Amino acid sequence: MYALAVVPALVLFLIVWRYDTVEKEPVSLLLKLVFCGALTIVSAVLIGLFGDWIMHFCVDDRSSLIYIIIDSFIFTALVEEGGKFLVLKMITWKNKEFNYTFDGVVYAVCVALGFTVIENVIYIFRNSGDNVILRVILMIVGHALFAVFMGYYYGLARYAKGAGKKKTSALHLAEAVVVPILMHGFYVFCLRTEKTVFLIIFAVYEILITVVTVRQFLKLSKNDTLIPGMEYTVSKDGDGKKGGAADESKM
Repeated sequence: MYALAVVPALVLFLIVWRYDTVEKEPVSLLLKLVFCGALTIVSAVLIGLFGDWIMHFCVDDRSSLIYIIIDSFIFTALVEEGGKFLVLKMITWKNKEFNYTFDGVVYAVCVALGFTVIENVIYIFRNSGDNVILRVILMIVGHALFAVFMGYYYGLARYAKGAGKKKTSALHLAEAVVVPILMHGFYVFCLRTEKTVFLIIFAVYEILITVVTVRQFLKLSKNDTLIPGMEYTVSKDGDGKKGGAADESKM
């Protein structure tokens, strides 16, 4: 059963690795991102417990929509995506290997998969039943989808910084955090309500964001763009595909 927590994540990692066609990232850097992403489970658990303690005094009914909304968007989505973003930025923002916009997607997915593997191991250890397999798969897929959006805006932010556009860079960095938080929060909210109407909404939402994310992922891989000012990092034999201006069209 525990293999279920690792194998799907490994498959997704290999897919992302395959589509990083311009210049492969160092394995050591990717493993560091996976490891540090896994460590963010500590802050997520601790802050989650603290939030649960606070909510105990503020909201009596844990099945109420207000409780589920706060817990889903703040003590789950904000804490988890915020932790992953901090790891992503601290390790890669000034790294010389971050020289193409698609690198942002690769890095974000590595951090997310590191987190979700540990999260799923804990979930499997604490739970049993027919719903475990479905829940684990949904968590892995969900974290990967959120990571693609985070990496997309993160790559645009780094491109804008290289182009000397500080305000645009700051805007994209904010989007790299806010968009995944909103996506993640709504994802969790629909599942936690356990109400038929929200489960139907979730099913439609899951299909839509998966289709959009896959299409955008393929587009980003195909139109990978060299970040301004990072030309000196490109190897002589790695200049086969260099894009023009970064595509800032929203997903």
